[in-house]
Amino acid sequence: MLRARRTAELAGFPKPLLSDLLKEVDYGDYEGLTSKEIRGANPSWEIYSDGSPAGENPTQIYARAQAFIALAGQTGGRVLAFAHGHILRAVGAAWIRADISVAAGLMLDVATLSVLRDDGQSLITLWNASPGPGGQP
Repeated sequence: MLRARRTAELAGFPKPLLSDLLKEVDYGDYEGLTSKEIRGANPSWEIYSDGSPAGENPTQIYARAQAFIALAGQTGGRVLAFAHGHILRAVGAAWIRADISVAAGLMLDVATLSVLRDDGQSLITLWNASPGPGGQP
């Protein structure tokens, strides 16, 4: 959570509220390995369908994403989230009430912007946008 906290500070939010719901996905036995290295041993591996041995499984990842959405909904207003890509992709899938496997198709680069909106329907109105000059997508 240190990188997410630092990103929030750099973005002008020096005192973010921290939630373990947005912590990195627990890779268990795969911790420290790249996806490429994991797929070297298990070519069909995918975090959102297979999870990680001795780490989180897809159901647990999705449950955390749903719990974060519920927590954010209690604010009654806008929420900014700074977190790691895998959990944010899961939040995106949970936001539109899609299966966790949909998160595998949601590319999310470092330092990008995404907007999830509720207009009586949960919508993804912006995803993986690179901020331009002045921070605007």
